[in-house]
This record gives sequence, structure tokens and C-alpha cells, in this order.
Amino acid sequence: MLVAFLGMLASTSGSGAAEDAISKFTAGMQKIDGFVPLYWDDNTGKTWMEIRNWNQEFLYVASLPAGLGSNDIGLDRGLIPQGHLVVFERAGSRVLLIEKNTQFRALTGNSMARRAVEDSFASSALWGFEVKAREGDRVLVDATEFFEHDFVGVVAALSQTKQGSYRVDLSRCAFYLAQTKGFPDNTEAEVTLTFAGEQAGEWVRDVTPTPDSITVREHHSFIRLPDDQYKPRSFDPRAGYIPFAYRDYATPLEEDLDKRFICRHRLSRREPTAETGEPVKPLVYYVDGGAPDDVRKALVEGASWWAEAFEAAGFRNAFQVRILPPDVDPMDVRYNVIQWVHRYTRGWSYGNGVVDPRTGEILKGQVTLGSLRYRQDYLIFSALLSPFGPSSNLLDQVKDAVYMRLRQLAAHEVGHTLGLAHNFLASADHHASVMDYPHAQVSLTTGGTLDLSHAYETGIGVWDKVAIRYGYTQFAQGTNEKQELTKILVDAARQGHIFITDEDSRPVGSAHPKSHLWDNGSDPVAELERLLAVRRAALAHFGENSIPDGQPMSKLDETLVPLYYLHRYQTEAAGKILGGLDYTYALRGDGQVVTTIVAPEAQRRALKALLDTVKPETLTIPEPILKLIPPHPPAYTRSRESFPSQTGLTFDPVAAAEAAAEFTGSLLFNPDRDARLIEYHARDAANPGFDEVITAVARATWLAPAPNGLAGQVKTAVDLVLFNQLLALANSQPGSPLVRSAVAGWLAKNKSSLPPYLAQVVSRFDKDPSQFKSPAAVSAPPGQPIGDDECVEMVGASGTGISRGADR
Repeated sequence: MLVAFLGMLASTSGSGAAEDAISKFTAGMQKIDGFVPLYWDDNTGKTWMEIRNWNQEFLYVASLPAGLGSNDIGLDRGLIPQGHLVVFERAGSRVLLIEKNTQFRALTGNSMARRAVEDSFASSALWGFEVKAREGDRVLVDATEFFEHDFVGVVAALSQTKQGSYRVDLSRCAFYLAQTKGFPDNTEAEVTLTFAGEQAGEWVRDVTPTPDSITVREHHSFIRLPDDQYKPRSFDPRAGYIPFAYRDYATPLEEDLDKRFICRHRLSRREPTAETGEPVKPLVYYVDGGAPDDVRKALVEGASWWAEAFEAAGFRNAFQVRILPPDVDPMDVRYNVIQWVHRYTRGWSYGNGVVDPRTGEILKGQVTLGSLRYRQDYLIFSALLSPFGPSSNLLDQVKDAVYMRLRQLAAHEVGHTLGLAHNFLASADHHASVMDYPHAQVSLTTGGTLDLSHAYETGIGVWDKVAIRYGYTQFAQGTNEKQELTKILVDAARQGHIFITDEDSRPVGSAHPKSHLWDNGSDPVAELERLLAVRRAALAHFGENSIPDGQPMSKLDETLVPLYYLHRYQTEAAGKILGGLDYTYALRGDGQVVTTIVAPEAQRRALKALLDTVKPETLTIPEPILKLIPPHPPAYTRSRESFPSQTGLTFDPVAAAEAAAEFTGSLLFNPDRDARLIEYHARDAANPGFDEVITAVARATWLAPAPNGLAGQVKTAVDLVLFNQLLALANSQPGSPLVRSAVAGWLAKNKSSLPPYLAQVVSRFDKDPSQFKSPAAVSAPPGQPIGDDECVEMVGASGTGISRGADR
């Protein structure tokens, strides 16, 4: 019976078209030979794939070489989502493309233990193919539908951003042969995909000629995995690297189940025993030839700064930057690329790439730089210097500052593709790293004019050298690597160079007093005071000379925005002093200070500075400026870059002040910060408590006398914003019940002293506190100072994902 069954199975699997030889079937087709051979049939428009390496792991990556042009949707040119470790498995006449689950492993010689882990967690079948022809172990499959599938996730992105309901329309899809190529270690295929949809959202309508038809290109890369000579390097939370991690179930009981390593490129010296020398293969980055000449020059210069760090790690000529040749595909995995990407609105710049999901080895770095970025910087610096006067030479200084920032940005994003995470402590350490977000350093001269000649630092910082030494130093054989790596970090910490990253810096209520985004200086409060003086001087000079001749006067609206809100991120930095906790990513035995509550006098000084940002004299826009800003004319309509308005078409200085106050209030009345104030005061009564903070706010705002005129209206609006934020704490869920109780207690004691317009608010609140809702506050235009958020990291916890943050 068994023999008869096997004979029948052989007869069935060998019947029909599957018996046709591959060479016979593909006669007349265009062969694209490479790691995975492809055949293009011009008569039918089909693409055939030859499969010959069964159960051999390789990397499959889908990417987006031609995108949508919308920052808000996120489908950028050059987008590289998660890669997949895959194998081809054959079962009779069917071939499955199986993605291996790399997050869970058993690193042991026991095959049954490995199998136990593999069977405990799911894998993913990405596609199923039907065999059309074969020769020996080689088979031919129709890959047309596979390549025309939306592996990048365009449909999902459009749905998640509520931009309409779309689907792939196969009748409007086609193979893109110009970028379909084969090489010994990689095969690159590209297709034009059209997504048909309905009820297109605003963001789609902004960027497509016909919103119900979105046509982009998706790219498919089949990549041979590198050899096994790469040695992963251990992750240390103090070192400043993006982590690559997996769980090893063969780990002894006394050891950590989760294994953590860093993401980095492979780099070794020709002379391994030498302390310094030439690399076997240098790291070469290619700058997009589509960038303007002056931009391209700045990007090459900034990216090239990293050569100095690799020299500190023992490599000569190891890091090089060139212009991308016109015939090179930016998506080709063999090239590290810095792309210049256009969008309808300004947005993220980021560094990501392709990573070996087995080891964390970076195979390709891909930098995306938004082209509107430098135009926004130009707007900011124009607002500061008002350079368009009849005999002004300030415009050159504005342009110089723009290219200073571009150089720094190129270095920053390339740093991510080298494996580095943000170090937001660097600004407090004399700009020790390009992996921070730098705010322009604007100097106020003794004559009251502003100077941008030293807006940004040049070159990488001392921390960058520390980090590259940790990640890329090649140690002599027999060296205790762990000991030497620890020494690099301990020595740096002793010199005051340490690392604090996103999770401890981005949240509004975060506690670290030195780690912020878009700040300057080791003393956040002193820098806020200085920046407010810079802002006053710039506002005094702001006027017609802030925009070029021939521009509508309404353009002063958008030009004034970054100047009026110039202080917002330094305000956040000062806010973290209040209820702040200084700490490090200390390991047991490394000698670092673990935690220290910020000194009481420093917290009270920060509180005073925060209250200065909501004073009427700070937030009231001078009358000469108000007279210059009319409603927007046709074809120059208001946008997200304009000030908020509650007065119809006209400029609204009160709404502008409300938005600024809302930001400061979000720092003062943040439930996490206020809970820490209560805790730290309980631990040491010398620390300011939350009740003290509420009282200080009240005395500086709603209990203070009101000035006359517009400043009085600004004060009333600010008082309402802050008071409503205080009341919102009473209902904050989730949140500390101690904070809610403190708000209720303060109101009970001070209700009678409130001005009438706030007493009415309390009256509505008292009727049913649980149902009270504060009115929605107006919001300022996007900032930071060029976006909401900055940097998409290269990999997530598993080593194969993309973790969004964003660099705008």
C-alpha cells in the first residue's frame, strides 16, 4: 500500500505543466540573473521566479522607492519597513515563503530543545507559490501576484491615518524593469502599484492629482545573509546604542533570559594586531545627487565628521562620503544612502536601514532628510535677524546658519545608521554629541543686535567618539573585551560624559533635569532667562524687514510664529528642574551616582522662570507688529504654520498668548511632576511641595493685578488657561489620588479669593466635579523647532523593526 501510494504521489506531482523544463518554459523571456533569478515575460506581463536554495535563510525587504509625499501619512520616498528572515519551503507542487521567528531562540546543540522553541512560537507564511516548471531541485513559480502585493503597507497606513478606504487595483499595476536587477548576493525587483479608493482624506487630496487613484512604487529585495564571521557586541545601557535583542530559552537559570546586543556595521582592520590601520572594507555613504548643489555640499561635509570618531576607534580612512552615481538604485542593499526627500509639509528626517535579524549587523544605512527642513530653518533665522532691509548683510548670516544646521543634521541621522541612539544629555555637556537635538545658539550683542555666526557646533563631540569606540574598536586576540568596553564607559563617566536617551527626555512629565530636546546650556533656567532676552530683542526689531520685498504682508504671520514661541523648548527644559530627579543608567559597582533629587533652591528658581513665561509683558505682542499683519489674501491661505485665531480672518494676539500659556501650564500642572512634588516634599520638607507651586502660580497670575489694554486681556486669557489646567488635575485619570486631593484642598482654602471670572468656573466645577470638562485650549503651530518629534530609530527591541520617534 505504501509503495502504491508513493507511486501515485509521484505521478500526481510530476503531471501537467510542472514536468516542463525551466529552460523550455522560459524560452524567449528576459532573464534577470542574480541571487534569486527572475524571468520577465513581455508578452503576458508576468514575472517568474526560479527557486533553488531550499530551507536556506535569507533576508527579504520590501521598501518604497517612490512615495506619497505626505509627512502626516508617513509613506516617504526611501521608506524601509521591517525586514524578514525567510526561507523557501516546498511541499509537493506548492512553495511557501516562511518568515522565521527570530525573537525566540534556543542557542544549544540540543536539536530537540531548538525544536521545542520553534514549535512554541508561531512563524509567518508570507506567500504561497504554485510550481509551474522544474529541473532537478530547481523550480519555477509565478511571482507576479507576490510582487504586486502591498508588502510595504500602504493600505494600512492610509487606513490608520483615516485617509480613506483603498485597495490594490491590479489592472493599474505593472513591473518596473528599470529598477529590477540581479546581483550575486542580492536581487532587486520593483513594481508600480496603484491603489484605488474612495472618501480620500485631506492629506491624500493635498498630494495626489486624482485622490481616488494613488500610484507609487514598491521595491522587493532578496538578500543573501552575510557569513558567520561577524561577532555581535554586548549592549550596555550606558553606551548609547540602539538595542538588538532576543530571548534565549537555553539560558542557564542564573542568567538573564533576554540577550541584548548593539546594532552596528561590520568593520575590521587589515592588520588586526595593529592599534590603528586601514579597514578591510570602509564604510561608504552616498549623498543623493538630487539635492541642490549647496545642500549636497553641506550634507557631504556633515556626514564626513564621523571619520574622526572612527580614527579615535583605531581606523584610518574607514568612513567615507561620496555622491551617489546616477546609475545606482538608492534602494540597493549594497549602498548606504543619504536621500533628499520632498514632502508637502515639513516633517521628519530619520536614519534607519536594513539589519541582519540574527545578529544585529547593519547591512545598509538609509538616511531620509526632508527638504522643507532647511526652508523652515531659514524662516526661523529670518524672524530672528529681520535680514531684508535695504542695506542689510544679515541675509548671508541667515544662510550660513541654515547650512550649519544641515551639516549637523546629516551627521545626526548618519549616526543613527551607525547604530547610535539619541543622547539628549549632550547639550548640558558642552554639546558633547551630534546625537542631541540642538537649538540654534543665538547671541545677543552688547548693542542689542542678534548674532547667528555660531548657531551650531562644527564636528562631532566627545561623546560621539566614546560611543564609536565602544561599538567599533577592534580588540587584539586574547583581550578581555567586556573589561575594555566597561573601561571606555567608566572613564567617560568620570570625565562627566554620560548618556540619557528618549524615554527619559521626551515625555512632558519626565524627571531628568539635564536631558531635553532643543535646549542649550548646562543651566536650563539661566538659558531660559537669556533666551527670553533674545526673544525681546528680536521682537523689537521684527517688522517689514522680516520678509522679502514683494511678499504679502500676511506672511509675517508665519514668520512671527517661531520667534514668538522661541522659548518653548527651553521652558520645557527649565520645567524638568521642578520636581526633578538627577540619575544615570548606573550598573551595580560602576561607581556612578544613582539618583539625586534636584536641590530645593534650584527648583524654586525654575518655578520663578516658568512663571515669567506667562506674564503679560512676555506674551503681549507689541502694537507696531499687530498693525503689520492683515488677513491672508487669496492663494496665501492660513495653514498649520499660522497662529491660532478666534477672531475669524484677522490676526488674534490673545489666542497666540493662550497657546503659549497652555504649554507652560502643561509643565506646571503635569500629574506625574506634581505627584513627584508631593513625594519629594514628604521625603524632605525643604523641597517645594505641590501646594506651594499652586500658590506661586496663583500669585503670579489670577491673584496679580491686571494691566490695562490688550495686556489685561492677555492676562485674563492666560489666567483661564492655567486655572482650567489646574481643575483638569482634579479629574485626571489615571493619576495620583494625592494630586487630585491636593487640588481640591487648595480650592477649598482659596475659593473666596478668586476673581469673579474664575469663581464662575469653580461654581460650574463644584456642581459635579466628575463631569466638569475644561474647554479645549488653542494649540500653537508645530514646533521642536522644526516639527513635533524627531528621529525614527533603526531597529526595535527584536532587531528587525522600526521604532518611530522622528527628526523634524
